[in-house]
Amino acid sequence: MAIPNKLKRYGYHVVIAIDQLFNALTGGAADETLSSRTYRGAVFAENPKKRWRVLYRVINGIFFDRNHCKMAYESEISGKQHDERFKAVQRG
Repeated sequence: MAIPNKLKRYGYHVVIAIDQLFNALTGGAADETLSSRTYRGAVFAENPKKRWRVLYRVINGIFFDRNHCKMAYESEISGKQHDERFKAVQRG
């Protein structure tokens, strides 16, 4: 039963890494997902650019979740996507 959990965790981290790479390639921070960056651009900006508002709707639509970008941002803030081994280093 541990193998599927390891495989799932591995897949999750690979998807996050690809997302972060794409974000970095498009001018964003290396350790942030595009969804989180989009949320910041669409919601927190004083005068959000149209591209962020459109991308916000597109990304949320792709995931069939109107709160996907918001949850991605909150995950970035809380470090939810960090591996348990990294969290142990942070605590200690």
